[in-house]
Amino acid sequence: MASEQMPPWLQEQLMKMQQSQQNLQSIMTQKQHLEMEKIETDKALEELKKAADDDAVYKHAGSILIKSTKLELIADLEERKEMANTRLTVLEKQETRVKESLKEQEVKITEMMRGPATGGAQMSRPPPDDNPRK
Repeated sequence: MASEQMPPWLQEQLMKMQQSQQNLQSIMTQKQHLEMEKIETDKALEELKKAADDDAVYKHAGSILIKSTKLELIADLEERKEMANTRLTVLEKQETRVKESLKEQEVKITEMMRGPATGGAQMSRPPPDDNPRK
C-alpha cells in the first residue's frame, strides 16, 4: 500500500515502530562495543597479572603513555570492567523494554488494519485511542 493511500494515524504508528527499531539497533550496537571493551580489558588484566611487581608498566593517556604501577593499572582496569558491566546491564534492560514495545506496536498496528469485529481492513478512521496519556 502506498503511503498516499495509508491513513495518517497508521503512518504515525508505523513511524513510531520504525523509531523503536532504530533505537533497538543502536542499543545492540552499544552492547556489542561494550562487550568488545570487556574482552580487551580482561585480556589486559590477564597480561598485567602475569607481569612481575617491579616491571615497568604504562597506561594510555590520550595519545601518550604514562609510567604507572602494576597495582594502579589493575585497579584502573577493574574499575573499567565494572563500569562496562554496569552499562551492559542498563543496555540489556533497555533492549528488553524496546523489544516488548515493538511487540505491542506490532499487535496494535495489526489490530488497526483489521478493524473492529469484521476482521477486514477498516482504515478510513482511526481506532479509539487506548492511550489516554496524550
